[in-house]
Amino acid sequence: MSKIALVDDDRNILTSVSMTLEAEGFEVETYNDGQAALDAFNKKLPDMAVLDIKMPRMDGMDLLQRLRQKTAMPVIFLTSKDDEIDEVLGLRMGADDYVKKPFSQRLLVERIRALLRRQEAVETNEVGETEETKVIERGDLRMDPLRHAVSWKGKEVSLTVTEFLLLQALAQRPGFVKSRDQLMDVAYDDQVYVDDRTIDSHIKRLRKKMRSADDEFSAIETLYGIGYRYNEE
Repeated sequence: MSKIALVDDDRNILTSVSMTLEAEGFEVETYNDGQAALDAFNKKLPDMAVLDIKMPRMDGMDLLQRLRQKTAMPVIFLTSKDDEIDEVLGLRMGADDYVKKPFSQRLLVERIRALLRRQEAVETNEVGETEETKVIERGDLRMDPLRHAVSWKGKEVSLTVTEFLLLQALAQRPGFVKSRDQLMDVAYDDQVYVDDRTIDSHIKRLRKKMRSADDEFSAIETLYGIGYRYNEE
């Protein structure tokens, strides 16, 4: 049974969503502000967190920033209906996905299940010995899918599940262009729609993390209007 942390200052959302998730077989922990959630996470992490952005004491952005210092646990943001800035900023800070308020609880459940499936596929050997599970070595890059481990020039780089899958898809075939649609298919469940901006935000976050290991990292090339490709250095 996967444990989901739901963090929102709206008690109606906490009550209704937690009831839905429990009915779907999840164990749910609820918190009405970011600080309360962080205090609990410092003792034991859930399998996934669903965070509102605007909350008292500590908002979702601050909480995500603290979490990303120690864990690549999947995170979904709940964003305001018309606040695109929050969506993009959240993805660049390391969120895996976002759902706009007001939202369909069925959609949220599908997003949660999709993320958990992707995490399990990355962390286990359930898919057997395939191209997706082989260690990738491309120049200074080393990726071990079964251990969810990435290093560049010997320095470990901590990636979220989404970032890992995007880098893996690009590095598996250096020099070949992957369109945004192809990257969406790699990183997201078939039932989950995301737009181009979501993929672009994940790539920007991925580049930033790789440059934390090497300021001159430039292996991921943008081909404007087409997509991205990995150039082996």
